[in-house]
Amino acid sequence: MARKTREEAQRTRQQIIDAARTTFNQHGVARSSLAQIASAAGLTRGAVYWHFKNKAELFLSMREDVFVPMIERMDTTLFSNSYSDPLDAIEAALKDFFLVLDECPNLRQVLEIMVLRCEQVDEFAEIQAEIERPGQEFLQKMEKVYQKAASHGSLRPGQPASALALDTWAFISGLLHALLTRGFEKKLKQQVPAMIVTHMQLRRG
Repeated sequence: MARKTREEAQRTRQQIIDAARTTFNQHGVARSSLAQIASAAGLTRGAVYWHFKNKAELFLSMREDVFVPMIERMDTTLFSNSYSDPLDAIEAALKDFFLVLDECPNLRQVLEIMVLRCEQVDEFAEIQAEIERPGQEFLQKMEKVYQKAASHGSLRPGQPASALALDTWAFISGLLHALLTRGFEKKLKQQVPAMIVTHMQLRRG
């Protein structure tokens, strides 16, 4: 019975997260209330508060719901021993990210919310560091792999790993924003792999 109760609680929690994703996407984060999310989930507001203390906590849980598997998948590629050249690992990880983004509507919806519909005010101003954490971790991982590429001898001389990591972060952020604002326009989407190849080619020795 206890296991069934835990399973039911987990299903309810996921139901709330799914409803939050839809509600945030439709109305924007600032204009969405927990009451609206509860209604979309077919639950009472009390049920939502039982799982999440406020909208900020629910927002972060919604993000982690799709970010954790995506990050684990990218990390597996980035730090894989199957690539002799670390730059090949970066290129493969970036291509795979946009492939997953195209194939996973939930991930795409969450990124649309974060990039286009998230006004970082009220309680969200208090968790700004947590909101920015995935980007900071991405920068650290990129810098580490670029350092490996420098040690490997495949990196073009005179390019600091920290600057390259920041440039790759800016490139990916800009490309992501363009895709999201254009609704994953087919023509632009088809150009993504070649754009990543060009981006990485500029770093190769």
